[in-house]
Amino acid sequence: MKVFADTSGLFAFMVVNDLMYVRARENFRYFAEKQAQLLTSSLVLVETTALLQRRIGMEAVHDFNRSIVPLMDIVWAESQWHERALRRLFLLKGRDVSLVDCLSFEIMEQYDIECAFTFDRHFEEQGFQMAAFHAS
Repeated sequence: MKVFADTSGLFAFMVVNDLMYVRARENFRYFAEKQAQLLTSSLVLVETTALLQRRIGMEAVHDFNRSIVPLMDIVWAESQWHERALRRLFLLKGRDVSLVDCLSFEIMEQYDIECAFTFDRHFEEQGFQMAAFHAS
């Protein structure tokens, strides 16, 4: 099972007082039990790091980089990925879909990933499944 890790899922997992923390923790536990391969992009790492740094502090950034980042395969956003994401952004013509989201969609399609660890509805709008695993 391959799962794309998005900023919204990663941030919620790292922040105990986030509204989605419990769901994020349940999802992460499920991924571990199923030995899911988590994949993300370097832009998601930048975005998550910036949010953690600004909203929570540097200790959260250290925890994220020590504990979570090593668990994921990372697709580095080189020029060809940037071009693909930018092309998609222009095609979508939406102000609320980010370049980071567009890169995520491109990566998911390229790597045949159907499921995202996210709470961002844009993934569903693009035809992907949002991880929704709950403890019984």
